[in-house]
Amino acid sequence: MAFENLSEKISAAFKRLRSKGKLTESDVKTSMREIRLALLEADVNYKVAKEFTNKVTERAIGSQVMESLTPAQMVIKIVNEELIELMGVGKNQISFSSKPPTVILLCGLQGSGKTTHAAKLALKFKKQGHMPLLVACDVYRPAAIKQLQVLAEQIKVNVFEMGNISPLEISKNAISFAKDHGNDIVIIDTAGRLHVDEGLMNELKELKENLNPQEILLVVDAMTGQDAVTVAKSFNDLLDITGVILTKLDGDARGGAALSVKSVTGKPIKFIGVGEKLENLEEFHPDRMASRILGMGDVLTLIENAAEKFDQKEVERLSSKIQKNSFDLNDLKDQMLQIKKMGSLKSILTKLPGMDRHLKNVDIDDKIMDRTCSIILSMTPKERSKPEIINPSRKRRIANGSGVKVEEVNKLLKQFEQMKKVMRKFGGGFGGKFKRGIAGFRFPKFF
Repeated sequence: MAFENLSEKISAAFKRLRSKGKLTESDVKTSMREIRLALLEADVNYKVAKEFTNKVTERAIGSQVMESLTPAQMVIKIVNEELIELMGVGKNQISFSSKPPTVILLCGLQGSGKTTHAAKLALKFKKQGHMPLLVACDVYRPAAIKQLQVLAEQIKVNVFEMGNISPLEISKNAISFAKDHGNDIVIIDTAGRLHVDEGLMNELKELKENLNPQEILLVVDAMTGQDAVTVAKSFNDLLDITGVILTKLDGDARGGAALSVKSVTGKPIKFIGVGEKLENLEEFHPDRMASRILGMGDVLTLIENAAEKFDQKEVERLSSKIQKNSFDLNDLKDQMLQIKKMGSLKSILTKLPGMDRHLKNVDIDDKIMDRTCSIILSMTPKERSKPEIINPSRKRRIANGSGVKVEEVNKLLKQFEQMKKVMRKFGGGFGGKFKRGIAGFRFPKFF
């Protein structure tokens, strides 16, 4: 995951600060030197890293911090605030036109994931109640129009295309079509460039001048590091972009682009791609990203993802069963299917405070949930509702039916019984008894 090494090194620097009761100016400068090196290793722009650590140092050696009862915590607070400032405090949301449709022009280099993210963006808007229209203006790349149509079919969104004619003519006709058919957002997928090509850039300038789009979003690949920042600056100089979509931030990107783009271009990151699936697009929140970098997790994004992906009626049904102590293996299976909608287990767990450090070298197999569901589906309806009736012969039949060993069936049943014990404490409400129970509970290792 992006920022893993950066987060680890910043945490190490903070740990050394916390070990000192009283901080000196030398302690602060040593820590900031370590953080600057960590930022450079994360492929953060040199000037950005230098300015960032200088600002933190200047604030941290002030009397208010040095004479504080908890100076290390005050330094951490300052780093957090400056990280948020670095990534962009202010308006990161999409600007919608007061008179629909809102026109969004996507641009970027070839291979940055522009066409895929056009579809991701359309899906996100559709879930928010909008009626987006995708416009195929990449008339140069073979099969680009077909790719957009295939993606649009998956999310049930219309595509406007007119073949290999002028992108400007296609766009104008698409906007007229949108007005006539009630599409309140028009997303124009332009041709990708192998480099900042003058002819193709002029084509984009022509689109901008004639369409007057509300948003010009540049799609850049986070894996390219400082090259992404260079590309962003070039496009911004020519087009005055309104924001950036940073892709592949779930991969091995060092994260430098996310920390440099705003400072170098003056334009905010508006969305981040965090997976290959079309629903894997998140709004960019500088405060939440700063929290992730500092190892404090991102619980707000986790909650939002759960609210979006979970079926509310199903959540209420399971909650009722937990309160009545009637939660069975059918319910466990249903709960796992709900969790799978939120993405990989590692991506979920890394959003919890402190978990990123523990999971750094841990290989979490997402197929474990599939195997668990397979074991449960190999049981009879009666066995799922009353697992206590499962005797050795039944266990052998279940193991054979699900293609696992009897030991795995035993492990699941034992862990489920542990889980049931915790569930009983839910029935007592959220008072002291519940809190004491959770505090002393070692959660079953289902995953």
